[in-house]
Amino acid sequence: MAADPLRWVDDELAALDTAGLRRRRTVREGPQGAGPIHWNGRDLVNFGSNDYLGLAAAEVRDAVLLTIERAGWGSGASPLVTGRGAVHEALEQALARFEGTQAALLFSSGYAANLSTITALVGKGDAVYLDAKNHASIIDGCRLSGARMEVYPHGDATFLQRRLARRDDFRRRLIVTDSLFSMDGDFAPLAELAELAERYDAMLMVDEAHATGVFGRLGRGVCEESGVERGVHIRVGTLSKALGSMGGFVAGSAALIDWLVNRARSYIFSTAPPEALAAAALKALDVVLGDPHRRTLLRQRAAMLRAGLQRQGWNTGRSNSQIVPVILGDPQRTMDFSRALQDHGLFVPGIRPPAVPPGECLLRISLSYLHSDEDVQRLLDALAQQADRPPG
Repeated sequence: MAADPLRWVDDELAALDTAGLRRRRTVREGPQGAGPIHWNGRDLVNFGSNDYLGLAAAEVRDAVLLTIERAGWGSGASPLVTGRGAVHEALEQALARFEGTQAALLFSSGYAANLSTITALVGKGDAVYLDAKNHASIIDGCRLSGARMEVYPHGDATFLQRRLARRDDFRRRLIVTDSLFSMDGDFAPLAELAELAERYDAMLMVDEAHATGVFGRLGRGVCEESGVERGVHIRVGTLSKALGSMGGFVAGSAALIDWLVNRARSYIFSTAPPEALAAAALKALDVVLGDPHRRTLLRQRAAMLRAGLQRQGWNTGRSNSQIVPVILGDPQRTMDFSRALQDHGLFVPGIRPPAVPPGECLLRISLSYLHSDEDVQRLLDALAQQADRPPG
């Protein structure tokens, strides 16, 4: 019998076990929300969801059901064949109005939006400058593009300036960053990046995935909050976090969107998402614009949580958002803490490499508008009971 060509997999999985890095799937039952959710056989208050405004479970449901009755479920083809429906078009127009741009383009996911946009903008002979802690979808897009990759230390605009100032002969240059970093909960120095992009004639692309709906006077994100929207040439967002649906989008000039329609491979070669997902996002945009109290209260509770954690001596890094890490370092210790919190009826995911760099394992606390002050205090009380606390 021939040897199994996949026999190496068992050894690699065993190595992940030894390092405390092997992941195993579990099942959530019931709707998404602050909770309690039924997870892994327990009812737990949910501090692991990106449903920041509490829209995923109920607020968008009627719009989804109504659209399914009218348009069915599957789109049946790519957007450039027969897959793009009237609700898709309505959402793209609404996203452009919301973002204050000429146009917007809907993708099946935020991952696809980043991957396709980067590869459509730069290629061989170009350079792309990216933050070391950018999301995997950005990193993968940069790798796939064939452009020269220049990785700058997290948030270090001075380092980036030195790289941009070199007299390299590139056809095009692209700076790309998350606005709100999904694990650390901190912000990119967008004002400095916008100034550098203008000074060195570079394109600036910002992924607002975790900031859309939460930051800015109108909820457009950190670009709006920082007053740099005019200096950001390509804005990416997702529908799957604060907007409670599924999918991604790119907003920008009409020429940019026309170029992506013709060159973004995951747009051209993917079946369009169901129109019901677009209907959910349309409803969510109405809530973002009509109920700013949600993001105000969310950010107040996040500030309450961070202050409480810091009083207890936990390391929350540079978080200044609804994403609050408790940085523990060791993967096994991180997962032990996560399991201990489940014993208190709380779900807080432990995050290990490759989602974070080695030595930076953390508990990722993700707050929702649906959490109460009592939920936050319950989490603080549970963490205070952990005897093996790190130094502040």
